[in-house]
Amino acid sequence: MATTQHFKEKLFVQKNLKIIIGLLAVLLLLVTFSLLRDDATLITHKQANALYKKNTIQKLVIDGDYVRLVTPSGVYKVYKDAINKNAFFSKYPVEVKSSNEEVYNILTFLFLLGAFAYLIRYIDKSRQQQLERIEAVQEGSKTQDSPIRPITSTVTFKDVAGIKDVKEELEEIIDFLREPQKYRELDIRLPKGVLLVGPPGVGKTLISKAVAGEAGVPFFYQSGASFVHIYVGMGAKRVSELFQKAKQYAPSIIFIDEIDAVGKSRGEFRNDEREATLNQLLTEMDGFEESSGVIVIGATNKIDVLDEALLRAGRFDRRIHISLPDLDDRKKTLELYLAHKPHNVDIDAIARMTVGFNSAALDTLTNEAAIHAMREGRSVVETSDFEAVKEKVLLGKRKIMSFTEEERKIQAFYQGAKAVVATWLDVEFEKIGIVNTRLIMQEHEILSRSTLLNRIKVYLAGSVATQMHFNEQFTNASEDILHAKELIRKVIYEYAMSENFVVSSVEEEVLMKESVAELKALLKRLDGALAQVSDYLLTHENITHEACRKILLEIF
Repeated sequence: MATTQHFKEKLFVQKNLKIIIGLLAVLLLLVTFSLLRDDATLITHKQANALYKKNTIQKLVIDGDYVRLVTPSGVYKVYKDAINKNAFFSKYPVEVKSSNEEVYNILTFLFLLGAFAYLIRYIDKSRQQQLERIEAVQEGSKTQDSPIRPITSTVTFKDVAGIKDVKEELEEIIDFLREPQKYRELDIRLPKGVLLVGPPGVGKTLISKAVAGEAGVPFFYQSGASFVHIYVGMGAKRVSELFQKAKQYAPSIIFIDEIDAVGKSRGEFRNDEREATLNQLLTEMDGFEESSGVIVIGATNKIDVLDEALLRAGRFDRRIHISLPDLDDRKKTLELYLAHKPHNVDIDAIARMTVGFNSAALDTLTNEAAIHAMREGRSVVETSDFEAVKEKVLLGKRKIMSFTEEERKIQAFYQGAKAVVATWLDVEFEKIGIVNTRLIMQEHEILSRSTLLNRIKVYLAGSVATQMHFNEQFTNASEDILHAKELIRKVIYEYAMSENFVVSSVEEEVLMKESVAELKALLKRLDGALAQVSDYLLTHENITHEACRKILLEIF
C-alpha cells in the first residue's frame, strides 16, 4: 500500500512538472512575439502615393531600408527608394527608428530566454529533491534504518545538587562502569537494570546523564513513547539493534525515559504492539550477560502501572526513589543555580518559601528572578526578585504545592501523626516529609491481618489527628483516605479477613470505625511525641524512621 502511494506521488510530481513547463513555454512565446513581431503592412509605391494624396498620413518613421507610414487606420511600410522622399519628408513629421531599440528587443528576448532556462533548471532541481524525499520516505518505511548512536554526556554530579542518598546508591554502578574487570575478578554481579522512581521534574534524566558523565561511558537515550512509536511496527529487530549497539560500545548505559509508556501491565485492555515491544525488551534484558558491561536505567513516575515481569529480579533489580527536594536539598540546588549569577539572596529564606518545588521549578524560579532583576534595571539578583516571580512560576505549575505558614503547620502535624503511628506500629518507612510519604512496600508473600490493619491506621492517622487537634477536616487527607479504603476493600473482599469470613459492605464500615476508634486512643497517648515530631518536620521538613524512633524512646 505504501509503495503504491509513493508511486502515485511520483507520477503526480512528474505530471505537474510537464504542465508547468508547457505553460511557461507558451508564456515566453507570447512575450517574444509581442516584442519582436512586425505589425506594419508592406505596400507598393502606388499605394503609398494614394495615402499621400488622401493626406491620411500622420507621421513617417525611417526604419532601415523602409519607411513606415503611420495612419489612423494602421501602420504601413514601403521601400524608401520607391517614394519621393523630398515630397514625403517635407510634408509629414519624420522619426528615425534607433538601432538601440532593436538591441533592446534582442536583449529582452535573451533575458527572457535565460530566465526561462533558469526556471526550468530550478523546477527540475526541485522535482529531483521532492522525488528524493519521496524515495527516502519510501525507503524508510521499508527499513527504518535510522542509525542508533550514543551520546557523550558532559553532565556530572557537580551539576546535580542535593540527592545525596541517590548519589551514594549510584556510586557502585559508576565504579562498575569505570572498572568492570575489578568486579569480574571477584565474580560480583551488579544489577542489569536500575529504575529511577519519582515525580516529574526531580531530575531523573539529569541523574542518568550524570552517571554516564561520571563513568565516562557512552549513553544511549530513548523515551518510552518514541520507543514504541519507532520500534513496534518494525518488530523485534529494532529493539535488538539498540541493545546490540550498546553491547558494542560496552561499558555503556541505555536510558529509557518514561518507561511506563512501553512497560505497562499486560492485562484486560490489550495492546498487541506495546506487548510485543515489552516482550522483546524483557527478552533482551534476560539475554544480558552479567559481565556485558551494559546497564539499563529506566525512569518513571508511575511505578504502579509497570508490568510485574519488568520489576522482577534479573531485570530492574534496583529501584531508587527520588522525592521532591527537602529544605537542605533546595538550599544546595539554589546555590548551584545562583553560582554564576551576581546575587544578594537570602538562600535560607528562598528555600523555606519553596516547599514542594522540584529541581526544574527551582531552576525556572531562579531564571525568572534574574529576568525580573534585569527588568528593574539592576545587575544583582535580590531576594525580592524571587518573591515577585514566585506566583508567576506557581501559576504555570499547578501540581507544585506551596504552603502558607499556617498550612505548613497543619501539614507538618498531619504528616507527623503518620510518622508517629507508623513508628509505634512498626510500619517501616524510609522517610516522611511535609510533602511526601515513602512507606516501604512489603515484599512478603504472606501478610497478617494485623500488618494490613496497621498500614490502614497509618493512612488514616493524619486526618484523625488533625480533626482531633484542630477540630476540623482538611482536603490534604483525600489521597490517604482513598489508600485506606482500598486496603480495607482488599482485607474484606480479596483476602476475606472479616469475622466468620463474611463479605459485605457492612464489614467495611465496621472495620473503618474500629480503626478510627483505636487511632484516637493511640494518638491521645502519643500526643507529646506528635508535638515534637511536628516541630521536627517544621524545621527539617523530613524525618526518617530512626529519627522518629529516637524521639519516641526519649518520651517513653
